[in-house]
Amino acid sequence: MRILGRKVKPGTIATYVLVIALTVIMLLPFVWMLSASLKLNREVFEFPIHWIPQHPRWQNYADIWTKIPLGLFVFNTAKITIMVTLLQLFTSSFAAYAFAKLKFPYRDVLFLGYIATIAMPWQVYMVPQFILMREFGLYNTHWALIALQAFTAFGVFLMKQFYMSIPDELCEAARVDGMNEYQIWWKIMLPLSKPALSTLTIFTFVFAWNDFLGPMIYLTKTDLKTIQIGLRMFISQYSAEYGLIMAASVVAIIPVLLVFLALQRFFVEGVANAGLKG
Repeated sequence: MRILGRKVKPGTIATYVLVIALTVIMLLPFVWMLSASLKLNREVFEFPIHWIPQHPRWQNYADIWTKIPLGLFVFNTAKITIMVTLLQLFTSSFAAYAFAKLKFPYRDVLFLGYIATIAMPWQVYMVPQFILMREFGLYNTHWALIALQAFTAFGVFLMKQFYMSIPDELCEAARVDGMNEYQIWWKIMLPLSKPALSTLTIFTFVFAWNDFLGPMIYLTKTDLKTIQIGLRMFISQYSAEYGLIMAASVVAIIPVLLVFLALQRFFVEGVANAGLKG
């Protein structure tokens, strides 16, 4: 088959059709949510669906800020998410450099043991963590969530795999020039690992922003709650206000969308490079 003068295999066409169909299926719920956020309650579940409201109700986006302290919830979530993301970038890249470029006794055994914790469900050690945070006096504080998420085995694994794709000769040359390990990590490894850092930023930001169970366990005061807990509170109080619920949901996903769009050009490269060497 020829398209625009070029010969295209039927398998390629079928692949593109499948990808486009899956993309449409995945995007439909988000399009419906955006459409519903601009409707009155009686219009939300009308059938056939009016994807573009005849009379968009922008007032929904103004009302959600007064129904609950949404601004405070967004601030709390942004505070926790930004701090967790920065700490994970630091700890993961720092530990990964040691595992990838330094030689010390039992390095591979320690790395394997640390990575093995990925396979352990959080529910297994959830109670011990809660008791530990309570004994430290961090219950009902944001620091409990920040401390528990500051380290991640996945982040160390991702960064180590990327660092292993960087030639060891580069580090050796830096050592010959008089750089210590901290300078090599800061001045050489970090600037070269932007794709991996961007990938880790996206994963960490999305997870921390969307975290529901952690804030539900550790935060009981209203002025400390995050946006996911706030949405649940909003739904329980205004269960019939579907337009407002959808508007609040749209607001909740905007930061995640912005972060992904800002870093997406590094995302694929980071994931691909992370698996080059084992």
